Amino acid sequence: MIHLEHINLVVDDIPAALRFYQAAFPHWRVRGGDKGTWYGKPRNWIHFGDDYQYIAFSDNGEGENRDLTGHQIGLAHFAFVTDNLDAVIARLTQAGFPIAKDGMEDPYRRNIYFFDAHGFEVEFVEYLTDIPAERNRY
Repeated sequence: MIHLEHINLVVDDIPAALRFYQAAFPHWRVRGGDKGTWYGKPRNWIHFGDDYQYIAFSDNGEGENRDLTGHQIGLAHFAFVTDNLDAVIARLTQAGFPIAKDGMEDPYRRNIYFFDAHGFEVEFVEYLTDIPAERNRY
């Protein structure tokens, strides 16, 4: 079996990044971190997650994230599954992050998109069925 263990995001401000992800994942924690260099540039880094999955953050980022309305190569978005989409929406909007765009109407899932503090688009999806053929309709 293969599953996604972590994603690694380069940002310029780890506390600003954590504000979004701590609101989205109140059960996650900072698992560890340190200082180091990445290709000759100093950086701080942390791992934020649970015992099985995490997001790695490094604070040596420069410039702006890619324009998601454009067609540049790069990350478009990543998604997390939740069993309570309304609770995620409430926590993120209360933390000051407005909904970026609504998901599509579907009888078997609900989804919503947010931008984190560094312009990464993050989707949250709640499946309303356990039947794969219904969950994975295209």
